[in-house]
Amino acid sequence: MRSTQELQQIASQVRRDIVRMVHAVNSGHPGGSLGCTDFFVALYFKMMEHNNEAFNMDATNEDLFFLSNGHISPVFYSTLAHAGYFDKSELATFRKLNTRLQGHPTTHEGLPGIRIASGSLGQGMSVAIGAAETKKLNNDNHIVYSLHGDGELDEGQIWEAAMYAAANKVDNLISTIDANGQQIDGSTDDVLALGSIEEKFRAFGWDVMSIKNGNDMQSVVDGLEEAKSRTNKGKPVCVVMYTEMGAGVDFMMGTHKWHGVAPNDEQLADALGQLEETLGDY
Repeated sequence: MRSTQELQQIASQVRRDIVRMVHAVNSGHPGGSLGCTDFFVALYFKMMEHNNEAFNMDATNEDLFFLSNGHISPVFYSTLAHAGYFDKSELATFRKLNTRLQGHPTTHEGLPGIRIASGSLGQGMSVAIGAAETKKLNNDNHIVYSLHGDGELDEGQIWEAAMYAAANKVDNLISTIDANGQQIDGSTDDVLALGSIEEKFRAFGWDVMSIKNGNDMQSVVDGLEEAKSRTNKGKPVCVVMYTEMGAGVDFMMGTHKWHGVAPNDEQLADALGQLEETLGDY
C-alpha cells in the first residue's frame, strides 16, 4: 500500500505531465486538471481495485470510475499512464491528429482505461448509476466512482440522475463534486450561483460529506475512505471536494482564466520549476 509521500510524488509528476501536454499543443484544460490531481492519484493508487493489465469494458469484479467533466482529460490520461494502462510516452500525442488521447476522452480509439466519451457535461452520473445497478444485478460488490465539476451541476441531467439514484437506493455509488468555484466564463457564483451543494444533494436523498481541502493528499485519502465506509447502507454517497483550480502552480490559482488556456514557453518553465520531476518526464 502506497504511503502519502509516495502518492504526493506521483501527483507532482502528474502535474508536470499536465502542463507539458497542454503546452505542447497550445490547447487543453490545465486548471481543473491540476486541481483534481490529488483526487485521481488517491483514487487509482490507493482506493480502487482495478485491473490495468487486462482492461475490458465490463470491469467485472473491479471498481469503476467515470469522468463526467471530460475536459480535464490531461489529468486522467497521465494518471492512467502512470497506473500502467498504456505507456507514458503516448502522452506526447495528446490532442494531435490520429491520437488515442483526444481532447475529451472517447472510446472509439480503444484507449485502455476509457469507458465513456465525456465531452458533453452532465451525463456521467447517469452512466455511473447504470454501471452501479449492473454490478448489483451481477452480485458484484465493487464500487462505482464518478467525478463532476461544480459548474457541471448547471446541467439538468445531473439532477434527474441524482433523484433516480436516491429513489432506487443505488448505494454502491460514490459521486464526487470538484467544488473549485470556477467555470469557463467566471466564478460559479457569478455564472449561476449554486448555493450549498451539500444541502442540495441532501435534499435529493443522498448521504453527503465533504473534503475541505481537496489538494491535501491525506485529506483526500481520508475522505474517500470515509465515503467508501458509507456505501451499501441504502443511499448513494456524494462527496463535495473543495479544490483550487490550478493547484500546484501559483500563477494558475485563484482565477477561472486557466480553465481552458495553455501556458506559453515562459509560463511552462515557471510551472515546471514549481513541480518536482519524480517519475521521469515522458
